[in-house]
Amino acid sequence: MQSISWASEHSDALREYLAKGMSYSEIAQAINARFKTAYSRSAAIGRASRMGLAGPDRAKDLPMDLPKHWPAPPKAPQPQLRKSRGRHVPGFIRPMPTFERTEIVKLRCVEIDPRHVSLADLEPDDCRYPYGGDEEGEAITFCGHPRRPGSSYCAPHFHLTCGPGTASERSAGTVLLRLVEAA
Repeated sequence: MQSISWASEHSDALREYLAKGMSYSEIAQAINARFKTAYSRSAAIGRASRMGLAGPDRAKDLPMDLPKHWPAPPKAPQPQLRKSRGRHVPGFIRPMPTFERTEIVKLRCVEIDPRHVSLADLEPDDCRYPYGGDEEGEAITFCGHPRRPGSSYCAPHFHLTCGPGTASERSAGTVLLRLVEAA
C-alpha cells in the first residue's frame, strides 16, 4: 500500500468535483488528468471521508439540479399478508384428560430386609442397591446381601431393576410400547 499525501490543490479539486456531483471514479480520473497523479477511486473516497465530505448523507447534500449517476436501488416488494381464514375446527373434539396428582410410590423390594451397609463397609460381593438419601441429610446405605453372579445386585434387587425376561425380551417390550404410543 502506497502512502500518498494529498496536496491542498488536490483536496480543493476533490471538494469542487464532489460539489458537481461526480462519482469517485470520475473524480479520481479528473484529478489524475489535471495534476498528473495516480489516485485511485478508493483514495478519493478515503480522502473525502477524512475531510468529512463522504458518507451516506452525501446524496442528500447534492443540489437537486445535478444528475445522479447511480439510481436508487429498487425497493424490495413487500410481502403480501394473507387474509386469515377462520380456524378449521374438527367435527369431533376429544376432551383433554385430567389427571389427579398422586403421591410418588417408592419402589423398594418388599421380599428382602436390607442390612444397611455403608459404602466404606461394602465388600466386593455385597449387593449395591441403595437405600436412603431421599431427604436432606439422610445417609445412603446399601442392601449388603450376597450379590447375584454377573450383577451388582442380589437376586431380588436384580429382578426389581431389570424386570422379567431376557435382555432381548425386555427390549422387544419397549419397542411394542413405542408402537402403541405412536398409534
